Amino acid sequence: MATTTDPRRTAYERLADAAATGVPVPPVRDLLGADLDAAYETQELGIRSREGEHNPRAGRKVGLTAAAVQAQLGVDQPDFGVLLADMQVLESEQVPHGALLQPRIEAELAFVMRTDVDATDRQSLIDAVAYVTPALEIVDSRVAGWDISIVDTVADNASSAFYVLGAAQLPLGEYSPVAATMSMTVNGVERSTGTGQDCLGDPLNALVWVAETAARLGRPLRAGEVVLSGALGPMVPLASGDHVEAFISGLGSVTATVSS
Repeated sequence: MATTTDPRRTAYERLADAAATGVPVPPVRDLLGADLDAAYETQELGIRSREGEHNPRAGRKVGLTAAAVQAQLGVDQPDFGVLLADMQVLESEQVPHGALLQPRIEAELAFVMRTDVDATDRQSLIDAVAYVTPALEIVDSRVAGWDISIVDTVADNASSAFYVLGAAQLPLGEYSPVAATMSMTVNGVERSTGTGQDCLGDPLNALVWVAETAARLGRPLRAGEVVLSGALGPMVPLASGDHVEAFISGLGSVTATVSS
């Protein structure tokens, strides 16, 4: 009797091989088709293979929050990935270039949850946030040439790699995410600008979406988790030795330096 191969496991193994060897692989949509649920199940296989007592889940990242990116991939919704503890890089540390394949970087707002999320309506979520802080996300794709559909990026943990949080911590009662303006420089040259409105119309909309989706999938947001709400402006390529600084109005700056 022929053995039936689970396409989700095959997709996971293809992406894991890219991460292990540093060599990007073909897309996985040939295995998963247009099945977004299967893509999230593939993502979960990858997270379970990496998490553990010393590397717990630390939060979520929201992707595909810009209308232009959604149009590029032919989708009408965001996606999300899972943050693990080993994905956070402190501002005083260097982003390990050797762990990256074809990285890019973007600036965004991060929400840190004060309580577990039991209700996903907007006001309940606002009440559940401890503070908002500036963030840089280093995104990466294990898929060669960034040749991705929404299925490919979801399976690849929303094309995630590392993130850096800034020092400022403001309660939402003192800050309006939709009013944020952002400027990001790479090696002193401005490379990206944007506003809170560029992230799903309001970064709080991204928080509501990921809370609802995570709850539907049976993995609701928990106290202490970080939610990267999505890019405030275009992402830019990232190279060895780069120094990146993003300034977000009302929150100050957040920096990242890539190892040489």
